[in-house]
Amino acid sequence: MGFKTHARRVRDERLPLARRHTALRCAVGHYCPLGFHATWAYLAATSRPSPDLRRDPAAMLRTLDTLEAGRAVRLAESAAFAARRRTEKASGRRTPRPADTAFLRGPCRPGETAPSRLGLVAAVANRHAAFTRFPFPDATLCTDSQARRLADLHARLDACARSYLTNLGRLDRPTHRTLAEAVSALHSLVRPGYAPLNTYLLVWLRFATLLTYAAEAGASGG
Repeated sequence: MGFKTHARRVRDERLPLARRHTALRCAVGHYCPLGFHATWAYLAATSRPSPDLRRDPAAMLRTLDTLEAGRAVRLAESAAFAARRRTEKASGRRTPRPADTAFLRGPCRPGETAPSRLGLVAAVANRHAAFTRFPFPDATLCTDSQARRLADLHARLDACARSYLTNLGRLDRPTHRTLAEAVSALHSLVRPGYAPLNTYLLVWLRFATLLTYAAEAGASGG
């Protein structure tokens, strides 16, 4: 079933709240601009006045409205990109520039308007908890020097996230630089194709990318 089918079920007042809640989670599974768990944390933080979204049908509808608005923006951006690429291909430019496809990679706008800083803080807090629980790479996968470098990167990412959360969605310039350097270092360590260490590095990189997006987008958000 697609996004629209799940959206209709969320709005169907004849269905039990539990089924509508499940349909909402399925809809998020189809469109999760920050990743599933981070998107859910964002939507829950920005849409519910009560402590339990599962028992608040009005909050479910607000959550769905936010999700649909963001998805509509994304679909419009994708359609505009496709139209632009058809024109470019007709004129002989077969390969798009990396800057042209940047919007297709990484986190993107959860709603129609600028992201909520409160929602982004909730998303980062959710993923930071997962990041700290995620196991460190096995010693057999890297040399001693690599292990020391990875430990340093992990500590820097953790410190950046704690600074972001402590300051409620804001990073100072030195921390911004530290985060950017950590992201660059992670990219340099990821190897093409299958590599056992990538299993760990890509998880760290997704978290670092979300944190970077949240810090930049939240600076101008509400």
